[in-house]
Amino acid sequence: MLVNGDATEKAGLIKDTTTQAFRQDVVTESMTQPVLVDFWAPWCGPCKQLTPIIEKAVKEAKGKVKLVKMNIDEHPQIPGQLGIQSIPAVIAFKQGQPIDGFMGAQPESQVKAFIEKLVGPVGPGEAEELIAAAQAAAEAGDPAGASELYAGVLELEPENLAAIAGLSRLHLETGDLDGAKGILAMTPEAKAADPAIAAVRAAIELAEQAASLGDTAELEAKVAANPKDHQARFDLAVALNARDRREEAVDHLIAIIKADRAWNDDGARKQLLQFFEAWGPMDENSQAGRRKLSTLLFA
Repeated sequence: MLVNGDATEKAGLIKDTTTQAFRQDVVTESMTQPVLVDFWAPWCGPCKQLTPIIEKAVKEAKGKVKLVKMNIDEHPQIPGQLGIQSIPAVIAFKQGQPIDGFMGAQPESQVKAFIEKLVGPVGPGEAEELIAAAQAAAEAGDPAGASELYAGVLELEPENLAAIAGLSRLHLETGDLDGAKGILAMTPEAKAADPAIAAVRAAIELAEQAASLGDTAELEAKVAANPKDHQARFDLAVALNARDRREEAVDHLIAIIKADRAWNDDGARKQLLQFFEAWGPMDENSQAGRRKLSTLLFA
């Protein structure tokens, strides 16, 4: 698999071209596989955004498509002939002819979809493969191996949200709250609301809450002595969640909501929703808890 610039250049997948070399680099090369031509200029901000995205997508296509870049300031003749009036502009050549294209900076998913429309499915990229391996390692009880794989993803893509969330959660599960928060701080501010990131953030907040509550035995005794002690029941739910006793945690919060919906400014329902966010929508306890909550609120 091609993972670095030198290997990519040697394979001829990505290169710069000139007016004189355009026929060979694009027209001739496109007789054997599609060639994407990226028309750009040094002063173009969106061009700088698109370049790493399209280069990554071409590498992950593993030779099914090539990328040729042309600086329109230095070589205006070809883009002029093709009617390029706005950049970045990407034109796909196949069998010597321009067949498709797009203008403007596009997200990675759309660039990948554009390439797959030309050459068919290209499969997961290296980062996706590493993330899948990290998740498998974590599920198999190998947090050290999973951490190493996630770290490998972050070397390739420092802002990969799945790797940030996965590595942060691994630190959290081993009791390293500071480490978990440090990894989560790598999240770009614009992507802080991503569901995977939000779920880990919620789990960290829950762990911090639980750390101050101590053992569950004392809280259980308080609730047994006074079932109307909503604060003790609330604290018990948080503590039980920290010990992965999720079903019991849900039931205690449901009991508070049933007894006094308005208690602590609807605090029990809000805490329950934070549980669901931290556990994820596919967790069986999230699904069961949402059914119980819905039944209580709307029956």
